[in-house]
This record gives sequence, C-alpha cells and structure tokens, in this order.
Amino acid sequence: MSIDRETFENTSEDELEELSIPDRVLAFLAAHEDRAFKAREIASRIGIDEGAVSTALSRLKDRALVEHKATYWAVTDDTDRLDGYSGYERATTLFNDRLGEEDGESWHEHAPGESHPSVENES
Repeated sequence: MSIDRETFENTSEDELEELSIPDRVLAFLAAHEDRAFKAREIASRIGIDEGAVSTALSRLKDRALVEHKATYWAVTDDTDRLDGYSGYERATTLFNDRLGEEDGESWHEHAPGESHPSVENES
C-alpha cells in the first residue's frame, strides 16, 4: 500500500508497521467493500507478497471476515462480525486518525451521475 511523501517523512517506523498483514488485507477489502479481488491483485495493491496475502485471506475466511468464491475474495457484509474484530477496529481507527473520518454525504455530493463503463460491462 503506498503512502504520500509527507506521511512517509513524518511517521515513525513503528507507526508504519502497526498493522499486521491480515489487518492490512481486511482494511483494503473493507475500503473496497463493493468489489471482489483476486489474491494477486490485493497483494499488488497493498505491496505485500502474494503468499502472505493468501495465508492472511485463509485465516480471515476461517474467522468469517471475508468471503471466497472461485478465485475472488471480498469482505463480509456482516457488519456485526466486522465490528467484533479488534484488528478491523484498529485499522479503521488508524486510518481515521491519519486521513480523517469519511463523510458519506461528501461521497454522494461528488459521485458521478452515471456508472463507469467498466461497471456496465460487468453485468
């Protein structure tokens, strides 16, 4: 997962290593909760070895925090289950502290009026 230069320069090594691999994988999937990804793509997007991501996904599946179908992985839609996972809470808190909390209304204000063509092609 990339970070901006300012964060790189102003954040300690301990803070940057704070999240475990399963926490980082889960945080990525939760941030893209409307999509499913192959392990290879998750690994590429968060900058972690594919083997480590696959192991993390298997462990997260055992805890019913992610769902698996064919070669695709997605975060569970069971919000109670996610809320009960301390790693998810820690990751959310860390991201909120660094980036600020998301404002759902702001997302709607800037959302396009039409779906992206790639979304239409997937139907």
